[in-house]
Amino acid sequence: MTDKVSEHYTHGSLLEAIRAGVEGLGKTPDTVSVHDLGPVDEFHIGGRAASESFLEQLALSSTEHVLDVGCGLGGASRLVAERFGSRVSGIDLTHEYVETGSVLCSWVGLSDLVELQQGSATAMPYKDNTFDKAYMMHVGMNIADKRQLLSELSRVLKPNARLGIYDVMKTSEDALAFPVPWASTVETSFVESPTVYKQVLEDAGFRLIAERNRREFATEFFAAVSAGGKGPPPLGLHILMGAARGEKVKNMIENISAGRIAPVELIAEKN
Repeated sequence: MTDKVSEHYTHGSLLEAIRAGVEGLGKTPDTVSVHDLGPVDEFHIGGRAASESFLEQLALSSTEHVLDVGCGLGGASRLVAERFGSRVSGIDLTHEYVETGSVLCSWVGLSDLVELQQGSATAMPYKDNTFDKAYMMHVGMNIADKRQLLSELSRVLKPNARLGIYDVMKTSEDALAFPVPWASTVETSFVESPTVYKQVLEDAGFRLIAERNRREFATEFFAAVSAGGKGPPPLGLHILMGAARGEKVKNMIENISAGRIAPVELIAEKN
C-alpha cells in the first residue's frame, strides 16, 4: 500500500519541471525565494495562506526542533525555517519529493536548517522525545493506521509538545467522487471523521486544545481559483497533479460542496 501511495505522487521529472517553472518566472535557482516556490510546494487546500494561518497556532520559535510529517517537497518546512528560524526535519514516503525538496532547500539557502528524508510516518527513524513541535498537512488521508501514526508522533515528541493536524476529514457517510488530489481510487484513500481523529489523539496521550473546520475557507479558495480564468502559472500544483489535475480539483470541489469532506485543523498537546 505504501508503494501505491508513493507511486500516486511520483512525477518522474519533477525537478526539471520546477526548474522550467522558475525560469518562467524570470528567476534562477540562485534568485528564487521561498515565497516564489509557494504555489508548487504547498500541496494542500489553501496553499501558503492556509499554511501560515495553521502554523501560527503552534507558537514556533528559533530554539525548537520541529517535525514535518508527510513533508512532500518541504514547502512548509522551508516556510517554518525562514519565518521562525526553527530547525525542521521532514519525512515523506515519496523518494522523488524528498530528493527534489532537498535541492529546493539548497536553492534558497536553507539546507542547514531543513533536513528531508524518505520514510514512513508509522515507523519513523527518530529517537524518543526528539521534537519540540510537529505538524502534518493533508497526510492522514493516505494513512490507514491512524492509531499507529499518532502512537509514533507521541513517541518522538517531547512531553507537553504541541501537534498540529490539517487534514481533509470525512463529514458524512456518502461515497466520495474520485480521483482526488491524494488518491486516484478509493483503494489508497483513508479519510476519517474528526471524531475518529480526536479519539485516536486522546488514546495516544494528547489533549485537544483547538479545532477549526475550514470548509468555508476551502469554498472561497476554490471559487477564487476558478474565477482566475487564466491558464496555469509557471509554478503551481498542476506540475504535481499532471494531466488529471482538472478532474481531481473538480471532484474535490464537488465533495466539499456536497458536505462529504472538509479540511479540518486540530491542535493538541502531548500530556
